[in-house]
Amino acid sequence: MTTRPPESLASDTAPPTGGQPPEQDGLKAGLKNRHLSMIAIGGVIGAGLFVGSASGIAAAGPGILLSYALVGALVVLVMRMLGEMAAANPSSGSFSAYADRALGRWAGFSIGWLYWFFWVVVLAVEATAGAVILESWVPAVPQWAWALIVMVVLTATNLVSVGSFGEFEFWFAGIKVVAISGFIVLGGLAIFGILPGSDADTGFSNLTAHGGFLPEGPGAILTGILLVVFSFMGSEIVTLAAAESPDAQRQVAKATRSVIWRVGVFYVGSILVVVALLPWNDPSIAEKGSYVAALDAIGIPHAGQIMNFIVLTAVLSCLNSGLYTASRMAFSLGQRGDAPRSFFKTNTRGVPQAAILASVAFGFVAVGFNYLWPDTVFQFLLNSSGAVALFVWLVICFSQLKMRGIILRESPEKLVVRMWLFPYLTWATIGMISFVLLYMLTDEKEGGGRSQVLLSVLVAAIVIAISFVRERARSKETEDVVAPL
Repeated sequence: MTTRPPESLASDTAPPTGGQPPEQDGLKAGLKNRHLSMIAIGGVIGAGLFVGSASGIAAAGPGILLSYALVGALVVLVMRMLGEMAAANPSSGSFSAYADRALGRWAGFSIGWLYWFFWVVVLAVEATAGAVILESWVPAVPQWAWALIVMVVLTATNLVSVGSFGEFEFWFAGIKVVAISGFIVLGGLAIFGILPGSDADTGFSNLTAHGGFLPEGPGAILTGILLVVFSFMGSEIVTLAAAESPDAQRQVAKATRSVIWRVGVFYVGSILVVVALLPWNDPSIAEKGSYVAALDAIGIPHAGQIMNFIVLTAVLSCLNSGLYTASRMAFSLGQRGDAPRSFFKTNTRGVPQAAILASVAFGFVAVGFNYLWPDTVFQFLLNSSGAVALFVWLVICFSQLKMRGIILRESPEKLVVRMWLFPYLTWATIGMISFVLLYMLTDEKEGGGRSQVLLSVLVAAIVIAISFVRERARSKETEDVVAPL
């Protein structure tokens, strides 16, 4: 019979009274502070920012800045709530473990498996995207082989040690941060006419000169939100990784407090550069991508190849962190008895091998679906995981509503990060996320918001039903054991 861990604020790697976290349950504190700092900074920069921003600009014009700002504010609020819980109770299961405690076993089980499902599908998406770029450089190697190579290499990285994952992610994230920072600096110089040889128009006239700031009307801001919201997924990874660092509480608090400037600079700042340098309806944005078009406008040679390298780095970073995240969520589920117990086992280096291999195995299957049935099976996987990010954010909100009271009752000294204007901003965030989900239902195009929400709800309902069946079976098993006594 599987038993549930005792309900307390102690986690699988929780630090004892402010000291070094114990190497408990096999996980080891192998991530250095510099790893966590760079994961926190680079975690908000996904490949979607580089690849998907052009469609947002085409839909909303310069008003896409408001879309990014609104979603960014939403992420800041959600991360503040998650940071409050994670600083008090660092856990490799993060919000799934908190939901388990605050809302019930069904919630922790369901959101944990849905999150795992989301990331293993992302593995296939990112492996394919990386393979496309690599094949363009070395066409002698087929695309499927490149996908296999990147998956195997990053699986090996995660299997070596958590420190190996952290080192790779440190450099991947570092390249993204340097690239975006350099882009903003060069773009800013061009906007103000300081950069020599730039062909771009100076000043911010492009923000209003081509049909106004909202050329497609105010409603386009909401359309833009649907296009950009999922590019923010991944900012929560630092709260999982912090559980394997020597100073988890301080690192979580630091990452939570810095999320405002990270979102403001990397997302809003870089998109502001694009729409200031170029008219929003410039054909080159759609043809080349927003960042390549902007780099061409300011006279940077080989902009396309430079951006391909940066996008490849972002893809590999997402693959690396996605595999890590999926495996640690599987580890936490195994620890709580909601997944095979083998997922909870670690080797002498503190690596949950079974959890990693199970996650990457499903990733390989999804890659196969992408090549064999891209428009049917793989499209179903994409759509059925499309709204999971919003489900995760909702669960974080509802968990924080209850966890605040639990923390104050049991360990008030651990409440080092506090959600602003609690509970009013928490409820406001719940309302904002719910509104986005409802608005997605109005997007009726094939593969659009409606199909993503409906299929994601279907999958979520199946997982929740399984959780209730498991709980009933456990209760009956417990009754059968206790009855003879």
